Amino acid sequence: MPAARIAESHLEEHTLAWLRDLGYTTLFGPDIAPGEARAERDDWHEVILKHRLAAAIARLNPDVPADAQESALRKILHPDSPSLVGNNRVFHRMLVDGVEVEYRRPDGSIKGDQVRLADFDHPEKNDWLAINQFTIIENHNNRRPDILLFLNGIPIVIIELKNPADEKATVETAFRQIQTYKQQIPSLFTYNEMAVISDGLDARIGTFTSIRERFMPWRTIEGDKIAPDTMLRLEVLAKGVFEKRRLLDLIRNYIAFEIDEDGSIAKKMAGYHQYHAVKNAVESTIRASRPGGDRRGGVVWHTQGSGKSLTMVFFTGEIVLSPAMENPTVVVITDRNDLDDQLFGTFSRCHEILRQEPVQAADREDLKRLLAVGSGGIVFTTI
Repeated sequence: MPAARIAESHLEEHTLAWLRDLGYTTLFGPDIAPGEARAERDDWHEVILKHRLAAAIARLNPDVPADAQESALRKILHPDSPSLVGNNRVFHRMLVDGVEVEYRRPDGSIKGDQVRLADFDHPEKNDWLAINQFTIIENHNNRRPDILLFLNGIPIVIIELKNPADEKATVETAFRQIQTYKQQIPSLFTYNEMAVISDGLDARIGTFTSIRERFMPWRTIEGDKIAPDTMLRLEVLAKGVFEKRRLLDLIRNYIAFEIDEDGSIAKKMAGYHQYHAVKNAVESTIRASRPGGDRRGGVVWHTQGSGKSLTMVFFTGEIVLSPAMENPTVVVITDRNDLDDQLFGTFSRCHEILRQEPVQAADREDLKRLLAVGSGGIVFTTI
């Protein structure tokens, strides 16, 4: 369909159709608004579909008592950080690792537990929903994002579309609209994992802290080849990112919070080239480390500015969780002192995804001690 004939509503319909093909249930916001017979929430300011989330918590945590499940739900609904990015960071950890709760056992002892909010290993056990024209009223601001994706009742993705037939409606205006939403309906972004902006011709993805230049295209669906130019970029992005297993993987292993020395926090997600490079590198590393393997994982070629430091962080974050690697030690070797500082800084600022603080080695003896930790070592060279 020529761009001049595509209205914003048509773009919504196409996007919802692609999401239905991926297994999402789609609903029209006004049909499920507060007060309607099929209402999904009690009030316009609510951004979480509480009944769906409570049902998912009960389904995914059958051994956790009901009062502990309710405690987890309260923690999610009532964030206590003074900053939006702080609340988002806390929630992200809840989503990935579970919500910490305590409850009393029958013998009177206290047990600590984690309440799971999603099943990352079995996508079909989650509740997947896409809603267009979902009205939110907060602090007298009435806003209606184009499409929201909900995982177990939690709004994890916002998609903002602009009319391709309008020369003034571009990805730039879509980006500015996201910034307006952040200011006027901030509660939505407590739970947001990704944001998509598109004008029909162009489509880009980032996080809610990303500057405009960091909203990047997604150029492949399965990762084996670049999508042809004949495909709409929004279709490539939708099918390449929102396939359920891939989306869960991206949330769990490919989002990092980079914390600077001044306390500012930037939420970053992998680009398509980083994600698929790391997936292949992890598979190759596991294969090379098995009995009979040649102990060589392979080479990833990066151009300047393509994000090699974060690629290493994402690789490390995933490989340390692999049971096949049995808690490896990762050593990074560079050919310049400034790269030592750069990489150690990136790893330190993104330490949460590594599940531990990085250690900087100064000499050969330090390297020997590092490699003595865990059951084996993985060596990066950046030369």
